[in-house]
Parts: sequence; structure tokens; C-alpha cells
Amino acid sequence: MTFLYIIVVLALIFDFINGFHDSANSIANVVSTKVLSPLAAVAAAAFFNFIAFTVFPMRVAKMIGIGVVQTDVININVIGAALVAAIIWNLVTWWLGLPSSSSHTIVGGLIGGAIASSGFGAVISGGVILIVAFIFIAPLMGMVLSHGLSTIVMWIFRKVTPSTIDKVFRRLQLVSSSALSLGHGGNDAQKSMGIIWVAMLLSNLVTKDSEIPLWVKMSCQTAIAFGTLFGGWRIVKTMGQKITKIKPFEGVCAETAGSITLFIATHFGIPVSTTHTITGAIIGVGARRGVSAVRWGVTKKIFWAWILTIPVSGAIGGLMYFFFNFVHPL
Repeated sequence: MTFLYIIVVLALIFDFINGFHDSANSIANVVSTKVLSPLAAVAAAAFFNFIAFTVFPMRVAKMIGIGVVQTDVININVIGAALVAAIIWNLVTWWLGLPSSSSHTIVGGLIGGAIASSGFGAVISGGVILIVAFIFIAPLMGMVLSHGLSTIVMWIFRKVTPSTIDKVFRRLQLVSSSALSLGHGGNDAQKSMGIIWVAMLLSNLVTKDSEIPLWVKMSCQTAIAFGTLFGGWRIVKTMGQKITKIKPFEGVCAETAGSITLFIATHFGIPVSTTHTITGAIIGVGARRGVSAVRWGVTKKIFWAWILTIPVSGAIGGLMYFFFNFVHPL
């Protein structure tokens, strides 16, 4: 039981770092366009992160809990290894200013820990393939939607003065950035909920048919909200300034496209990366102005962070499993 408490603490630490690491996803655009101050932006993002559990079903949590590795071979050491691997990779990419995926770090850690414990047969290939596919599908959806939305907006407002467009979309961006924060809290906080739930399942405190306890939902949403309050300013700079220069109307289009993608994925229980999604959306609005409007050298570095996240987290997860098994043999 003591080790279960450690797992809960590690899951909440991961959730806090997730919010800290990924706050840039929600606030980079609205801060860069100067619609909100950094403090006001993170406060709003934290609020919508927190209330997300009242809006979305717990399908992502169940996917993480029972859709990535076989529950009959998973053990508490695998879960601990996955969480430590995810925490390490999130901190490394935060330090480097790279907007990597907290979602894929935990998936990679689970895969690595499970393989180290029970071999490749422990991995549910269908679930992993779906998650890996959305490394590419989610940003592509964000890119296509944001490009289309910004093109439509420009056509609708083609006879309106730039100052009026700016004024209107500064107000609308308050709504779009809030929706993105809601989507982030809905998809990302559920990963930690799924981890705690499966740890409780292994400890015979819940069954496969049990609902996720309210205290788990509340604690995970609180942790990610507090993490968001602290903000990941290194990544804010990358997301909001280095990829492309955006105006308020482009910020609205990017955030709306990102929100739609996240809402759809969360509804169907697919753990996706908020980071990947909004990065694709930002590229989409930038590309509308031409290929040269996007700083492709920056996006190349981000792309490599996406590709490396699952295998690197998996390797760390495997090593951490052996460490946990040495400290806490099963």
C-alpha cells in the first residue's frame, strides 16, 4: 500500500509538470498577441484546465489505464517507472524549450516499463498504433482546420479595416484560448487519472468496471491547474514567437482549430498531444501567408522532439523498471 501512495504522489507530480510544461499551448498565442498579460493568461488557463473534468467523459483515462499495456501483466513497478520516465523527459524538453508531448512521454514510459517487465507481448499494439498515428493526424488536423478558418475569415472580413478586425478578434481570442485550455485539461489530466486508477486496480481497490473516484479527478485537475499557473515560459517563446508571427485573428483561428481537434479526440478517448495539435494549427495560419512565413528550422527541431519522445521515454521507462524492481522486488 505504501508503494501505491508513492505512485499517487508521482502521478500528481507528473500532472503538475504537465501543466507547467504545456501551459504554453494554451497561452502562447494570447500572450504573444498581447491580448492578455502573462499572469492573466495563465490564471484563465488554470481555471479552464481545472473545470475540464465536468465537461468530458473519462474515455482517455480508461484508454491509458487499459488500452496501452495488458493489465494482467502490468504491475506497480511498471507504473512507477513510466511516471519517472515521463517526469524526466518533460523536464529535459522544458529546459531545452522544446514543446514535446506529455501525453506521449507517459505512453512511452508505460511501453518501456511493460516490455522490461514482461516482453513485447505486454503491449497492446492496436492502442499504441492509434496513439502513434495521432502524432501525425492531430497536428495535420490542426493545420488544415486553421488554414481553412483563417482563409474564410480573411474572405468574410475582406472589406473591413485592419484596426476593426484587430479589435474584434482580440475579444474573440479570450474565448478561443479558453476553449483550448478546456481541451488541454480534458485530454491531458485524464492521463494521470488513468495511471492512478490502474494502480488502484492492481491494489484491488477498484474493478475494471468501476468509475474513476471523484478524489482522483479533483486531485489530477488541481495538479495540472497549479502547474499551469507556474507556466513554462521557455516554451511560450518557442510557440508564440519562433514558429511564425501571428495576429489576433490568426490566434483565434489557430486556437479554434486546436480546440476542435482536442474536443474530438477526447470524445473518442484518444490521448493526443495538445502541443502537437496547436503547433500544427500555428503552422497552418502561418502557411496561409506563404511558405516563407513559417520558420521551418524551428519546426524541424520540434518535429524531432515529437519523433523521439516515445522511444526515449520508453528507454528511460525500461531502465527505471529495473531500478524499481531492485528497490521493490515483486
